[in-house]
Amino acid sequence: MSEIILENISKTFLAKDGKVEALKQVSISIDSGDIFGIIGMSGAGKSTLVRCMNYLEEPSQGRVFIGGKELGSLSQRELRKEREHIGMIFQHFNLLMQKNVLDNVCFPLRIQGKRKSEARERALELLQIVGLSDKAAAYPAQLSGGQKQRVAIARALASDPKILLCDEATSALDPQTTASILELLKDINERFSITIVIITHQMSVVREICRHVAILKDGVVQEQGLVSDIFNNPQSDVARELILTDRGSDVDKPFFSPQDEILQGEKIRIVYSENSAFEPVIANMILTFREPVNILRADTKNVGGLAKGEMILQFMNGSQETQAMKEYLIERGLSVGSVD
Repeated sequence: MSEIILENISKTFLAKDGKVEALKQVSISIDSGDIFGIIGMSGAGKSTLVRCMNYLEEPSQGRVFIGGKELGSLSQRELRKEREHIGMIFQHFNLLMQKNVLDNVCFPLRIQGKRKSEARERALELLQIVGLSDKAAAYPAQLSGGQKQRVAIARALASDPKILLCDEATSALDPQTTASILELLKDINERFSITIVIITHQMSVVREICRHVAILKDGVVQEQGLVSDIFNNPQSDVARELILTDRGSDVDKPFFSPQDEILQGEKIRIVYSENSAFEPVIANMILTFREPVNILRADTKNVGGLAKGEMILQFMNGSQETQAMKEYLIERGLSVGSVD
């Protein structure tokens, strides 16, 4: 069942230079319990889209359904009540610096009218879930970036949300801390069946945690579907660019990029998993067709918990065997895509 449905969402802002179309006819359906990524470069419309999801921004056109309710049809009071079921975490944490960790987590509970003792008990439970029981009396200024984000996650969980919106929640963190926060979000998703929407410009975040993804460019959805399918065979230029420039936390893994690309022929990207890597496919292909192949890049990435290798290959310029070699790779279970 779909928890979130965006139906032909458009958003136009009035600026000094005229109208700015931030979103154009965006339609996305997110299933209950999914971890869904929305990715794009700066200015793609990601943050505007996530604010339309909880009606912090009212769409210029289109409808938003949360749990079957159309947000545009609700009164302000009903909308505020509905937002209690939608938690949100941000890039810069948005903690109350003058309050300690426990009081930061208590804050939304107190706003909801919970008794102080009840709020403190619940806040301590949440701090244990995010691994910060020993930091209850600390202040945000005494915490690392990763610890601040854990506090923000605990605070977002305080109202028992059905949906958690994460707007660039790991962008300010180093790769190791990002990995630990993503593991926490996966654990929360599995433990509480909370639907999580990840807004990011980092493909490494999407492939690490998300099951489905929508790729935005200039306010338009360019491509959406299973992360594994898009990683294996991206259809849009922006998807290919995001994947080809994605190194994520794999910074120590080698790329082989000779300065002199001596073959100068067609380039392809191949993707393989452990199930399609039982033989030295590239070496056997070279022996079979008796033509050299340039390996411009080789890497291994984690996509949804599965190790997937990728290579950028370049064939001989003017080769008559290029198509046959691509078919050879496909027959052996490798995904083959073009590189512009």
